[in-house]
Amino acid sequence: MMGPVSGRLVLAGSPIGDVSDASPRLGRVLGEADVVAAEDTRRLRRLTGELGIAPRGRVVSYFEGNERERTPELLAALTAGQTVVVVTDAGMPSVSDPGYRLVAAAIEAGVDVTAVPGPSAVLTALALSGLPVDRFTFEGFLPRKPGERARRLTELKDEPRTMVFFEAPHRLTQSLEAMGDAFGSDRRAAVCRELTKTYEEVKRGPFDELVAWSAAGVRGEITVVVAGADPDRTMTPEKLAAEVAVDEEAGTPRKQAIADVAKRFNVPKRTVYDAVLAARDPGR
Repeated sequence: MMGPVSGRLVLAGSPIGDVSDASPRLGRVLGEADVVAAEDTRRLRRLTGELGIAPRGRVVSYFEGNERERTPELLAALTAGQTVVVVTDAGMPSVSDPGYRLVAAAIEAGVDVTAVPGPSAVLTALALSGLPVDRFTFEGFLPRKPGERARRLTELKDEPRTMVFFEAPHRLTQSLEAMGDAFGSDRRAAVCRELTKTYEEVKRGPFDELVAWSAAGVRGEITVVVAGADPDRTMTPEKLAAEVAVDEEAGTPRKQAIADVAKRFNVPKRTVYDAVLAARDPGR
């Protein structure tokens, strides 16, 4: 890795909705940059127009479809001593948006990398969700294919931290249903849409309620916040067998008790059945 060069890469956080959230510094760096790499140049023109500025440098598109090809060009500008600002449609570049490739390349080349902090859909949704925020994990967009999505969610079933996802409006109901299947229909969650915009809405509740609410159609930018797994409900075979025993003592037939416990803790009935057999015969 070489020593620092004179160029500078600036990741510019842009408003996620209300343009008045833009900082004075954002307007200044957009106006003074040698190159502005924008996810959508039309949205950039709208933003700079509302901020009352005109970029003096070159404006180029930098989006998912051309990110790989355009990164070497932007890196060349940086190593030549220019200031390059990356700005996406909303929020911080590289967070589920273009930017990561250029950041990695710039660091490797010894280019100074900095950021203009701005609004974050992730943090805003967390704060509004009403769910624990002391520890969280950002999971971005779920896979589009149902099988891959189900596998990803199964991997997260026992995640104890609050989880944050992005989702497209037309896939929201399917994703909420898949989350309910993986996490349990009673797991708490919040769907945050159009944050900081005119029609901002936060719908909180268990998955079964959120699925019913979303079925009529939901529009706008979507962030989903999901409560982490309750350690008390991360069930071992011993706990499952104990739950069945409690239901049986209350008068529920064993077969029904096994089905009820399986549904309650979102595990296969066979798993509960095996746990009961193991409890009866520890050497099995």
